[in-house]
Amino acid sequence: MAVFTEVSEQQARDLLTQLAIGDLVSLQGISSGIENTNYFLTTDQGEFVLTVFERLNHDQLPFYLYLMKHLAERGIEVPDPQSNRQGDILLTLLDKPAAVVNRLAGVSQMHPGVSHCAAMGQTLAKMHLAAHDFDKQQPNLRGLAWWNDTVPQILPFLSADQSQLLSHELAFQNHVSGLSDYTALPRGPVHADAFRNNVMFVNETLSGVFDFYFAGVDSWLFDLGVCINDWCIDDTTGVMNTPNLQAMLAAYQTVRPLSAAERALFNPMLRAAALRFWISRLWDFHLPREASMLQAHDPTHFERVLQQRLIHPVHL
Repeated sequence: MAVFTEVSEQQARDLLTQLAIGDLVSLQGISSGIENTNYFLTTDQGEFVLTVFERLNHDQLPFYLYLMKHLAERGIEVPDPQSNRQGDILLTLLDKPAAVVNRLAGVSQMHPGVSHCAAMGQTLAKMHLAAHDFDKQQPNLRGLAWWNDTVPQILPFLSADQSQLLSHELAFQNHVSGLSDYTALPRGPVHADAFRNNVMFVNETLSGVFDFYFAGVDSWLFDLGVCINDWCIDDTTGVMNTPNLQAMLAAYQTVRPLSAAERALFNPMLRAAALRFWISRLWDFHLPREASMLQAHDPTHFERVLQQRLIHPVHL
């Protein structure tokens, strides 16, 4: 279980005295996720999720929390941060920033079909448009600048072939960032981590998108690429699942049609999305932090995804 900060039941009770959401019934650590400490927090008034932030600081967190609040107020199914008696949604627990949000109904669909991909595509486009007038700014902290800083730290752990692939793709993405089409890409707040395990379904209905703690301002196409590389591929090989891809793209474009620049850079942004997660998984795998029980994701998965986007590019 990825628990970096142990929270006792008494500490949870003390936190609940600041909130108007009832008395503690149970506290259970959540095994998924490798960035923050998460607990299911059940009270006599409902079910919530307690997050203790391990890397993000008090200055960075308002962007994420108020983005969720902004989206919730516009009808998007996302967790709603709970405020304390002073009206603050950014809390402190064990000298670390923390938040409590309502727990979404449903379960994640880890084997999505075309209906699930269509629902995700439509929801993602609605999220992009709903967040366009959000008044806070923060860059994608796992964007190109972070890739350039992090790759030199992980290259010593890689084989010669991996080092060559990683270095060449990073150079390509630096080149793409200087193109006029890249500058023309529509941008705004993005989720940047809307994998299947961060989306809930009740039967065939998408019931919520959560874990916004990688969100930032980036191109909407990059965000769509992150989703496609997780929802629309074969998990074993990274090969594109064409029906899922077509369903997600068609549903997304019923809400927000892609621009000419986005169509031109479609495959480069799929490559960028694969590169981002290959780098972060390599970093977590080779340079892990201490945790009670930490299971880093397999970095070779996104190495395969990137190779597939190179061998079999997707063109619109």
